[in-house]
Amino acid sequence: MGKFPIADAQLTKTWICRKCKGRNRAGVEKCKRCGYKYLRPKRKEKRVKK
Repeated sequence: MGKFPIADAQLTKTWICRKCKGRNRAGVEKCKRCGYKYLRPKRKEKRVKK
């Protein structure tokens, strides 16, 4: 992702809420902002526009 692999490893440990797009720690059961229980892992690669 970027220049700093240690920082990139920490950023990819976060989970994103599918409802409010809030960032959460790894291993949580529900979102800390809205309480929604469906989370996805943060993308590890940047998406490129075509």
